[in-house]
Formats: sequence, C-alpha cells, structure tokens
Amino acid sequence: MTVTMLSQPMLGGAGQILLGILVMVAAAYDIRYRRIPNWLVLTGIVVGFAFHSYSSGISGLGRAAAGLGLGFILYFPLYLLRARGAGDVKLLAAVGTITGAGNCFWIFLLTAVLGGVIAMVMLLFRGRVRHTMFNVAWIMKDIVSLRAPYKSNEELDVTTTKGMRLPHGAMIAVGAFAFIAMIQYRITI
Repeated sequence: MTVTMLSQPMLGGAGQILLGILVMVAAAYDIRYRRIPNWLVLTGIVVGFAFHSYSSGISGLGRAAAGLGLGFILYFPLYLLRARGAGDVKLLAAVGTITGAGNCFWIFLLTAVLGGVIAMVMLLFRGRVRHTMFNVAWIMKDIVSLRAPYKSNEELDVTTTKGMRLPHGAMIAVGAFAFIAMIQYRITI
C-alpha cells in the first residue's frame, strides 16, 4: 500500500475559469495598486461556496470550507511575521474556496517554487543577491531566537517600502495558472 501526500490535481473547467478570473483580477490590482481589494476576495469566497454547492450539494460546502481554512492557515503565520500582507492571506483563502483544500495546497507549493524562481531572477537583475542572502540569514537568526524579524530590521516588514517587494498576488496567479496547466496537460509529479 502506498500513501501519497498530495492527490492528483483535479478541477473541472468551470472551476478553472473561476480560479483564472479571480487570480487575474487580483494580480492586476496587486501589480497596479499594491493591494488586493476585499470586495474581490469576498466575491471569490462567495463564488467558491456557490460553485461547490451547485456542483456537489451539501458535501461541496465542506470542500469549499476546507479549502478556505487551509488557504488561510497556510499564509496566516507569514502575515503575523509581516512576510505577507492581509490581502495575500485572504486571496489564498478565496483560491482554496474555489479549488478545495488539496488543490489549494498544490497552488501554494507551485506559488512558492515559481515565485522563488521569479524572485531570484529579479534579484540577479537588480544585483541584490548578496543583500538578500544577508536578510535570509537575519530572518533565520531572529526566528531561532524566537523574535519577529521585522522588529529588528525594518526592511523585512512587508508593510514598509524599505526593501525590494514582489506583488505576491501576482505570484499566486502564476501558481494558479501553473496548476491549471498541470490539469490541462495531465502533468503528474
């Protein structure tokens, strides 16, 4: 008997379209205004519950709720450390509502990997790799010491403009579209 951590990503065409619209609009807002509006994530949550209720009845509501909860739980600790904004937390929760918990976790992983690659490319082009590695060491030191890194280094606070920033709503969109591509092209990992 084999046990797998992640199930094969599955989301029907209507779900893929809803997910795509949500993350495209969120990415556009985050790139343009550096925020993700509450009306957008609330609409995504309502649409996710309605979609699952319509497609699966009462059991669909449980799937939507599990996705909402997981999306929130994955990013909330990063929000507390001021490594993510509140809009990012709410957006991943809305994504989870549309996709369900297992698919939300796939999107979280793809966002982390692809967002990291995009961030490294940006750091290389801006000549900030050494400085960023110093900041990573600073973060690790503070976390081991049970301190919030943003308290000892203002540049590590996502709410300031001191450090280099990447609109994370756009990175969630990259992860979501990679997830959709996995489904469309039946890519398994």
